[in-house]
Amino acid sequence: MKHFSQSSGRINWGRRFVIGLPYGWLLLFFALPFLIVLKISVSEMETVRFKDLFSYADGALRLAIKTGNYLFITEDPLYLSAYLGSIKYAAITTIGCLFIGYPFAYFMARSRRALQPILLMLVMLPFWTSFLLRVYAWKGLLGEQGWVTELIAALGVDRLLLAAGLIPALGKLMNTPFSLVLGMVYAYLPFMILPLYANLSKLDLRLLEAAANLGATPWVAFWKVTVPLSQAGIIAGSMLVLIPCIGEFVIPELLGGPQTLMIGRVLWDEFFSNNDWPMASAVAVVMILLIIVPLALFNKYQGREAAA
Repeated sequence: MKHFSQSSGRINWGRRFVIGLPYGWLLLFFALPFLIVLKISVSEMETVRFKDLFSYADGALRLAIKTGNYLFITEDPLYLSAYLGSIKYAAITTIGCLFIGYPFAYFMARSRRALQPILLMLVMLPFWTSFLLRVYAWKGLLGEQGWVTELIAALGVDRLLLAAGLIPALGKLMNTPFSLVLGMVYAYLPFMILPLYANLSKLDLRLLEAAANLGATPWVAFWKVTVPLSQAGIIAGSMLVLIPCIGEFVIPELLGGPQTLMIGRVLWDEFFSNNDWPMASAVAVVMILLIIVPLALFNKYQGREAAA
C-alpha cells in the first residue's frame, strides 16, 4: 500500500509538472509582458520614465490611471482605419492561403509515401532563407522591369487587377493592395499547408470508400467527408496565418503603400517617430484584445459543440 501511495504521488507530481510547464511559459512570456504593456498604456510619461500608478502621500494611497489614450483611439479615425485595414488584409490573406494551401496539402497527403518527405521539404524550404530577404525580393519581381510584372502584363491580368481596384494603373504593381496581399500570402502559405497536411495525412481512407459504396461521387465525398474531417487543420492553419498577419509590419512597409495602412505601421510610428510609448502601448493592447476575445469565444463555442 505504501509503495502504491508513493507511485501515485510521483504520477500526480509528474502530471502537475507537465500541465504546469505550458502555463508557466504563457505566464512568463505572454501574461507578464502584456501586463507591463497594459501598465504603460495607462501611465503618464515624464521624459524618459513613467509615473508610478500608485502613490502614497498624507496617509492616503492614490491610484492614477490615464484612460485618455484609449478614448483618443475611439475618437481618431486613423486608428479605426488601421484596425479595419489590418483585419481586412489579414482575412484576405487567410482566405488566399486556404484556397492555395488546401489543394497542395491534399495532394501531399495523397501522394506516395516516398514522395511526401520531399514535398514537405519543399514547403519548408523558404524557411532556410531570411524572411526579410524573401519579402524584399518581391520589390524587384514586382518592379517596372520585374519579370512577374511583365508576365502579368503579357497575360492581361493587370487589367483585371485595375478593374478590381487593386492597382492604380496598368503596370503599377508595387506599393498597392495587390503587392501587399501577394507578399503576405507568399510569406504565410507554409503556415497553412503544414497543419492541413498533418490533418489530411491522418484521414481514414476507408470513409471515402464507404461514401463511394453508398453512391457518393468523388466531389460529394470530398465536401461531405474530407472537408468536415479536416476542420481542425483548417482552423489551426487559419489561426496561424490570421493572427500574425494582423500585426504584420515588414511586408506592409516594403510592399504596401498609402492605401494599405495597417496597425503595425501605426505602432512603429507611435513608438519610434512620436516617441509616445503610452499611446503605442494602448494601440497594442487593443490589437491584442481584438485577437484574443474572438478566439476565446470561438474556443468556447467549439467546446460546447464537442460536448454536444
